[in-house]
Amino acid sequence: MKHFFILVNTYKDKDLQLTLQMQSYIEKKGGTCGYYITRGMENEADSICEEDLPKLLDLIFVIGGDGTLIRAARDTAFKNVPLIGVNLGTLGYLCELEESTVFQAIDQIMEGNFVLEARMRLSGHTTQDGNALKPQTALNDVVIYRSGVLQLVNLIVYVNGQYLNTFDGDGVIVSTPTGSTGYNLSAGGPIVDPKARMILITPISSHSLNSKSIVIGAEDEVTVEIGARSCDGNDQVIVSFDGDYQAKLHVGDRIVIHQAKKDCKILKLGKLSFLEILRKKMQSYQ
Repeated sequence: MKHFFILVNTYKDKDLQLTLQMQSYIEKKGGTCGYYITRGMENEADSICEEDLPKLLDLIFVIGGDGTLIRAARDTAFKNVPLIGVNLGTLGYLCELEESTVFQAIDQIMEGNFVLEARMRLSGHTTQDGNALKPQTALNDVVIYRSGVLQLVNLIVYVNGQYLNTFDGDGVIVSTPTGSTGYNLSAGGPIVDPKARMILITPISSHSLNSKSIVIGAEDEVTVEIGARSCDGNDQVIVSFDGDYQAKLHVGDRIVIHQAKKDCKILKLGKLSFLEILRKKMQSYQ
């Protein structure tokens, strides 16, 4: 590999100090490297497009945190280029590199000493008033949750067209294995090796004693229909993809979620297993 690009969260790498150092280091070693600045997940206008990326591209470094990497996976899906994260954030389950290890990593990558992991994504489209909207993808999760006042929402869940359960609570998380350590974990869902291929369905603050996470196959399709709880039938929920793209749904609307056609490629350098990384993260937060 010799053709690189850097996606940088300017709030994490202020004054682009690390970005420019990496660019200079790569170019001195005979590679090419450009960069693109983003300002966090709340700025939709910062989404990168095809014209912003060079035609010759082997790898994208993502400087920021897990959130920056998740958004980069969505915004660069059309390019199908591997990603590797440089963690300047807090948790860093997805970002393998730190500022102190990034230059050694560049050497290792240019020597061809790495492996690629394929992480499954989710694809989902909402149906509003009978009209299907443009599909969106998610590396972590699709979350359907209540909007506005503190009231329960009624979500009717089907798998492959067959009724599964009705959840009354704050919402439902449909997660990939990669997203199992995100919102799914906070809601009491299981931790899954990110290389696995399955879909997790986890209720959020369900008002039922027997509502647990449900694990289904990667080939299955999940449909969530918005049911009515209020007398006037004006219930409304929000659907988010990786906490970023959002859509509003009303009673009778649906969202259909299944495995996306393209995986996300994550470049890995270290020999630490997922369980070793997980153990270190858990120990640091005890």
